[in-house]
Amino acid sequence: METEKEAEDVNSMEIRQRKEKKELQAQIQALKKVAKNDKTKKKDLAAEISRLESELEIRHNKEIMEAKLSSEHNLEPMVDETRVIKTKVSKAQRRRDKKSEQEKIREEEIKLQDKENVHGARNIEIQTITKRLEEKNLKIFTVPSDGDCLYKAVSHQLQLVKQETVSVDELREKVSNYIRDNKDDFKPFMCNPETLETLTDEEFEDYCHKIMNTKDWGGQLELRALSNILKCPINVIQAVGPDCIEQGTEFEGPPLIITYHRHMYSLGEHYNSTNLISVSENTS
Repeated sequence: METEKEAEDVNSMEIRQRKEKKELQAQIQALKKVAKNDKTKKKDLAAEISRLESELEIRHNKEIMEAKLSSEHNLEPMVDETRVIKTKVSKAQRRRDKKSEQEKIREEEIKLQDKENVHGARNIEIQTITKRLEEKNLKIFTVPSDGDCLYKAVSHQLQLVKQETVSVDELREKVSNYIRDNKDDFKPFMCNPETLETLTDEEFEDYCHKIMNTKDWGGQLELRALSNILKCPINVIQAVGPDCIEQGTEFEGPPLIITYHRHMYSLGEHYNSTNLISVSENTS
């Protein structure tokens, strides 16, 4: 049987879990009140609520599973007061029992991870972006997460939309030179990530150098520069916030359409390109 302390621990866990569920519901109600009159926030709220509920359920299930396994492991055999039978368990059997228990825990963790993948932030984000792209008869075209993702996405779009071949190195060089040549337009929006102060002239030059000579990740400023350099609109489809961020609306012609992901990889932000959905995919 469970010891008195173990029973108390399980009881405390159940009380805590009930309390956490109530606190989450209160948090959800507060979020709903904030988003009541904001359509944009309402869209984001559904995904956020799903994520919060899923994370709590997964953690609670894991705690219950671990408590159950711990309880089974610590069961004491019934003892006959008149006779004690001592059973000697071989080392091989102990190893088999331990391996079996570890495998059982691993299987439960895999099930929990599969559930987390379905309801997790990454999958919800991909589903949202995919749905928004489908409305434009588009799908995600994956590019590697190696620091060049923005430039590779734009390079792919140039080939697809304008039949122009421009390498990543060429795009990086053009962006570096453009930002340097238009220092007064860009520098006020650039800051040191540690001090949060506006970049010094030396730090600004270092920033431009890294764009051209390293795999430094590109963001909003680089997107603005790319749109101005290429003289074409660039649309960024995302899951949270405005459905689409438009750069270079003053330019004519079809836009380059890329996607922005906050949860694609463990390293964080990532850009992908897009491609047309084929006729066969539409009919399948």
